[in-house]
Amino acid sequence: MYPESTTAGFEAASRLGYDGVEVMVGIDDTSADIEAIEALSRRHRMPVVSVHSPCLLITQRVWGTEHWGKLRKSAHMAKAVGAGVVVVHPPFRWQRDYARRFVEGIAELEAETGLIYAVENMYPWRTGKRRFQAYSPGWDPVDEDYAHMTLDLSHCATAGEDSQQMLARMGDRLAHVHMTDGSGSGRDEHLIPGRGNQNAGAVFERLDERGFQGHVVVEINTRKSADRESRDAELLEALAFCRLHSGT
Repeated sequence: MYPESTTAGFEAASRLGYDGVEVMVGIDDTSADIEAIEALSRRHRMPVVSVHSPCLLITQRVWGTEHWGKLRKSAHMAKAVGAGVVVVHPPFRWQRDYARRFVEGIAELEAETGLIYAVENMYPWRTGKRRFQAYSPGWDPVDEDYAHMTLDLSHCATAGEDSQQMLARMGDRLAHVHMTDGSGSGRDEHLIPGRGNQNAGAVFERLDERGFQGHVVVEINTRKSADRESRDAELLEALAFCRLHSGT
């Protein structure tokens, strides 16, 4: 919903007919307030199915600067609102101490909290024709010993990967999906599913074939919407795509 608020996100999800929301803990103070999120979920009768830990560049100081503390507080929010999944990005390369024990630390957090920490596939950064490996131990979670992963279709497009192939490589470790799309540009576009090159409809087919039981979360970029009416139209288009291809 950015640049609109977390409160607006709950209201829109309820009004437009979504089944639940993923809370991305970010620079909007409400998104980082566990009691406020509990209240919004109750008020709008809108379940929180997952919590996205604050691990973007712009959220480096949200909930402090101690990385493992952020992940533990994400678990506190998830348990408070009844969510079973915490979505997390791999560390940036310059977060060396954090990155050094990240794979082992995620496993320990899952054992400690009883929650799923689903590590998201990311992408190499690009500067002109150069590719920069910004994440450690790497942008591709399949290469590491994570128990659970999040598949993001836009990130596949930015990495020059095919989402169906990434899904297959993740295998039984796939726990969560960010349903979106991308054209393959160097930017992480988060297009409405169906508007890019990732064949999002076929991804739903593959999920159905394997009997996927996790959550599929719409994660699209609406920041260029001219007004609330156009933002609603984009959110409805994304929801309709998911309903059509998932049969729900």
